[in-house]
Amino acid sequence: MKNVRSLILTLVIALACAGSAFAQAQVAIGVKGGLNFAKLDGTSVDGTFKSRTGYHFGAFGLIKLSKIGIQPEILFSQQGSKIKTNTGDFDANFSYINIPVLIKLYTVAGINLQAGPQFGFLSRAEIDDNDVKDSFKKSDVSLALGAGWDLPFGLTLDARYNLGLSKIDDTSTADKVKNQVWQVSVGYKLIKLGGGN
Repeated sequence: MKNVRSLILTLVIALACAGSAFAQAQVAIGVKGGLNFAKLDGTSVDGTFKSRTGYHFGAFGLIKLSKIGIQPEILFSQQGSKIKTNTGDFDANFSYINIPVLIKLYTVAGINLQAGPQFGFLSRAEIDDNDVKDSFKKSDVSLALGAGWDLPFGLTLDARYNLGLSKIDDTSTADKVKNQVWQVSVGYKLIKLGGGN
């Protein structure tokens, strides 16, 4: 009987603590967009990859508990590269639907560090306006690393580097080709519940 009472008391205390934590949590939904500085990285391509500028836009959610936040996003992202070879220059234009899931560590005044996996799904692949989507993998995995600033009036600023972890092309002329993308973003929290920035 004493064990049952102890178990119930422990359960009540745990639920009270969890309820208190979630009562102080911030939940937000917003939109964001910005610039991409993308480049492919390969080890056996007959040529060199140069950066190309694109854009990204989409939506994000945020669950913030004190100094830790979880932020899933869904983004349309223009990626790819400029390719310089001995026979000429080419534009590789790729579009992805990316789903990053970030852990955010808040420091002071809404400034935060970010890290987490990103899962990408190829929606378009063209080289000099020629459709080459069938030559590339339909999915991509990256590691997203960055920093941000959540301002008190709902505005968010982010700078992020997405390091490709998976090969996007299996052909013999382009083995180990991966995505690399620098992103700068501006966002706005459309819906915000709870405290914090």
